[in-house]
Amino acid sequence: MIVERIEAIPIEIPLSRVFGGSTYAVPTRCTVITRLTVRDGPTAEVYNGDNRSEGREVARLVEKVLAPLLVGRDLRDWRRHYDAMFDHVPGAAMAPKLLLEAIACVDSAVWDGLGRAYGVSVTRLMGGARGSLPIFSIGGYYEEGKTLDDLGREMRQLQEWGMAGCKVKVGGLTPEEDAERVTACREGAGPDFMLAVDANRGWDRRDAERFARLVEPLDIAWFEEPCHWFDDMSAMAALRNATSIPVNAGQSEITAHGARRLVEAGAVDMVNIDASEAGGPTAWLDAAAVCRLHDVRMTHHEEPQIALHLLAATANSFAVECFADPERDPIWPGMWLDPPELRGGRLHVSDRPGFGIRLDPDKVEAYRIDR
Repeated sequence: MIVERIEAIPIEIPLSRVFGGSTYAVPTRCTVITRLTVRDGPTAEVYNGDNRSEGREVARLVEKVLAPLLVGRDLRDWRRHYDAMFDHVPGAAMAPKLLLEAIACVDSAVWDGLGRAYGVSVTRLMGGARGSLPIFSIGGYYEEGKTLDDLGREMRQLQEWGMAGCKVKVGGLTPEEDAERVTACREGAGPDFMLAVDANRGWDRRDAERFARLVEPLDIAWFEEPCHWFDDMSAMAALRNATSIPVNAGQSEITAHGARRLVEAGAVDMVNIDASEAGGPTAWLDAAAVCRLHDVRMTHHEEPQIALHLLAATANSFAVECFADPERDPIWPGMWLDPPELRGGRLHVSDRPGFGIRLDPDKVEAYRIDR
């Protein structure tokens, strides 16, 4: 299984409208496609991330910095290759976030290539704990002119699309105003539809506690990134003592070590570290092992094409996330030719080898930004 070539393709797709969270706005859907070719074997193809400003640089790091560490070497020595990427790249400390995104691209392609070579899914390759997971859509964005009635209709639309729940954006208004928005979501969805909330680090501890008290009666699955980034660990640890809602964080960490620090600080009930931003599936599995030993559950920030397989291979996992609205993620329904089956509010792991991704080549060519 000798690696012959690694290619990275940055993608950018303009969205029909802007989607807003408490601390950001999303006008485009971006990702990096990585292809890894093995001599006399299958070609891996994966896509990772949504870096809306540095996709070209991530692709350059994949091809010019990381690929030379693997080309000519055996794919099966995956841990050796991972350690080489993580430990021995000059200048890593100068731009660790972009480098770790690039490592994630290559590491995902390695796992995909191994799965394709052995004819099994990545979930099976990793141990195969389960065959499906509940699926949440990310939604409830802040949009100009959006009303409380619109939020209720959005929840019903998500149910029609087969979702088991929605992660609603909060943290951009006062706790009282956002609690009113979440109440509208619950009233629109009914009692059996799961709701989580995500503040994207938009509040201080006091506002997060006030909001949590207001929405506790609404049966909230988790409260994600509730507190400002500059003191989030101690603030979340205090919040956990003030609410019965599970606290979820980790997507802003870029290493498994960051996830470990969250757990050691007593700051989280769940960890949603993102394999596409924090060094790939290998690092994610390291974080999951730490969390399991501390009885902390695993989720995953976005990225269902990768997350489904990782979460399904992990006994302490909860749910997978997606953007059910095709206007928010035109890759999931449009560029991915045969996404996994969505049935009964659950996303099912397919029997296709690797991550099971097959992308429309015409759309890849139409939206690549490296030419």
